[in-house]
Parts: sequence; structure tokens; C-alpha cells
Amino acid sequence: MNIDVAAPPALAFCVAGAGPADSTAAPALSFTLEIEATGPVRSLMLDVQVRIAVRRRTYDAATRERLREVLGDMHAGAHAPASLLWTRATLLVPPFAERTTAELIVPCTYDFDVASAKYLMALGDGGVPLDLLFAGTIFYGDDGLHAARIPWECEAAYRLPVAAWRETMDRFYPGQTWLRVRRETLDRLAAYKLARAHLSWDDVLGELLEGR
Repeated sequence: MNIDVAAPPALAFCVAGAGPADSTAAPALSFTLEIEATGPVRSLMLDVQVRIAVRRRTYDAATRERLREVLGDMHAGAHAPASLLWTRATLLVPPFAERTTAELIVPCTYDFDVASAKYLMALGDGGVPLDLLFAGTIFYGDDGLHAARIPWECEAAYRLPVAAWRETMDRFYPGQTWLRVRRETLDRLAAYKLARAHLSWDDVLGELLEGR
């Protein structure tokens, strides 16, 4: 006997705001998601891609120069990549009827081997154009528990203030950044620091850059 299973509720997503996440052990942004459904939802298991929509903002000459390593030469009409993947995150949303609000935590890094970190650090002000793409599984049904895949068709655009990202990083690293180097390089820098009796790594790097 065939049993007809109702189609899953359709979903729509919107980012209502974002700011530094509270009570995290490392820098992270908190995105407030507004989710609407055409029917009751038992729960959602979401896989979220956060992408930087590079072409949805303009860049002055100084910013283009800082972004050269990430985006290539954008002078003389050259085109930047359409987008950069910032990160992926997962989110479990509890039952709701027609609409709900959920908090999406997005970790932030100062690892400059990561293209998104280089991009964000290069921006002086304005906004970061983002696309959040949603997939995963929806659980629904009044006559029993049903599950269906959420295709990569659900998305939400948001313009994140650069100031929000900088505030997030400054909570953990006020006025500082981090560089990742090989252990052998760190050992050489440490020996140099000791030999020159420098008190900080800034003093070491400053002296090396000045060529003294």
C-alpha cells in the first residue's frame, strides 16, 4: 500500500544582524537568523556556508593593493573572483511553527594563510558583502516524523560592518595580529631576540625591517 507523504515546508532565511559573540573561547561572530516556514517544523539540521561576495563592494586604490595577494591585480578593469569561502558552520534549530530566530556562531581567525582572513584585514571600513547558503535536513510531519534534504537553494545576503569584525578580534587581540611561522624560524627569531636583549617581538621585527 502506498502512503502519501506531504511535502516538507518551504523555508526562507534572513540575517537580522550580527555582532561579537558572547562567552566564546576564541573570536567569533554571532549572526541572528530569522527563519520562516510554510508549515510546522520539528527541527532543522543546517549546514551553512558563509561566502564573501567580493564583487558586491568597491575598493579604493590602497585597498586593492592590500588585496593583491588574495584577489590578484584588480587594476585596469581586471575582475576579482566572484566570491571567497569564509567558513562553514552547523546549526541545530529546535521545533517551531511558522517563524523563529536562531543564533549562528561563526569563528574568526587571524591565520593569514587563510584567504578570508587576509581579505577582512585589508578592509579599512564599510561593509563585507556576505552570502549565507543553507543546506541540511528538515524534520517535519503531524502524522509521523518525516525527513527531507534541504538543497543548496536557500540563501540570505547580508552586509557585515567591518567594524563588527574588528571589534570581535579586538576583544581577544586588542591592536594585535598573529603570524604563523615554522618552528625553525621561531627558534632563530628567539635567539636573535635574546642576543639583542629585546623585550618584545615587535622590537625584533622592527629592527629586522629597518635593516639595522
